[in-house]
Amino acid sequence: MFWNEEIETMPRQDLEELQLKKLQATIKRAFDKIPYYNKKYTEAEVFPEDIETLKDIEKLPFITKDDLRESYPFGLFAVDIKEIKELHSSSGTTGKPVVSGYTEKDLDTWAETTARGLTMMGLGEDDILQNTHGYGMFTGGFGVHYGSHKIGAAIIPISTGQTRRQIEIMSDFGATGLIFTPSYGIHIGEVALEDGIDPKDLGIKAIGFGAEMWTEEIRQKVEELFGCKAFNIYGLTELMGPGVGVECEAQEGLHIAEDIYYPEIIDPNTGKTLGANTPGELVLTNIEREGMPVIRFRTKDLTKLTYEKCSCGRTHARMSRITGRSDDMIKVKGVAIFPSQIEKALLKVGDVEPHYLIIVTRPGTLDEIEVKVEASKDIFFDGVKEMMAVQQKIAKSIENETGIRVKVTLVEPKTLPRFEGKAKRVIDERNLH
Repeated sequence: MFWNEEIETMPRQDLEELQLKKLQATIKRAFDKIPYYNKKYTEAEVFPEDIETLKDIEKLPFITKDDLRESYPFGLFAVDIKEIKELHSSSGTTGKPVVSGYTEKDLDTWAETTARGLTMMGLGEDDILQNTHGYGMFTGGFGVHYGSHKIGAAIIPISTGQTRRQIEIMSDFGATGLIFTPSYGIHIGEVALEDGIDPKDLGIKAIGFGAEMWTEEIRQKVEELFGCKAFNIYGLTELMGPGVGVECEAQEGLHIAEDIYYPEIIDPNTGKTLGANTPGELVLTNIEREGMPVIRFRTKDLTKLTYEKCSCGRTHARMSRITGRSDDMIKVKGVAIFPSQIEKALLKVGDVEPHYLIIVTRPGTLDEIEVKVEASKDIFFDGVKEMMAVQQKIAKSIENETGIRVKVTLVEPKTLPRFEGKAKRVIDERNLH
């Protein structure tokens, strides 16, 4: 089943011709309308007319999250604010958040990509889709929402939380599709079982999940719990939101909507472009965006691309499951967290040394974070009550900074490992590879 068969099964050569045309137009618009690109490309001595082939994109400098932050809030918009119909932003994990602006046409493009994905999952106008992704500034909820409207399905915009109510609504409304982060999905399944409801009896026929790292074991667990297939969805606020890549029935990689996003894989250390089937960092370019073209964005996500035609008949590139990050970000419960945020929260509290270790585990199905912090000498010998008070203060400070609850453990001064060069602050024991 295809949402847009002509585009999704387009012969590779035709697709590449279309990409080049769109890429050239995008670069010209960015250069003419956005001072940031004009300055950056002029400094790099590369101009729109230098882009004669798709390979010529490699002449252009990369753009990173820091560049997007420096342009906060609207510095990368190519249109007047009166043409922007919607604004979203990332969680603002380190410093200023990244802002994403959408024109009417951009919202339609976004809906198109998620509509293709929902169709790949076998969903259509007869379905009722329960969307547990958060609504608000986060793009997760809305991307799926617009795609659902486009395919004609009924959507339940329930957002995250209130797990027992989620199960009740699923059952009462007869939801046939479900969208969640894998850890939350497993949590829903387990709560249902606790209440004597077999999730298989809920009649869900397809699940879309994303927004955090997962393993094939986790997917199997989700599929066993609900008795249906679970499809991976990939997206990021900077480029639009969910729908950049989605799995089809074959579940052999996520189809990237290549007429809308141009993908490359680079060596994260050298920035050199790598060939097909070689793991590296994903770089993405919007080639169909009016409000805010983002060109050669380093996602920091590690994956690989294949261009072989899929057994489903689609010809667009497929990316494999994300296996990690080329920076030190961790995703917990769908939220991006950087060690620098934890550091900032610690330093606000005092009574502790700036030596800390973040340990992420998944004892059951939900992620847990423990932050081990070296206490200052004075406090460590002050007694249990003071220690408890400082632990609570730190936990509160971290929650204010990241929005996530963590367990804080104070340890004796000089007991945490020291590092020469880049400190390894995060120990991720979730076994996500």
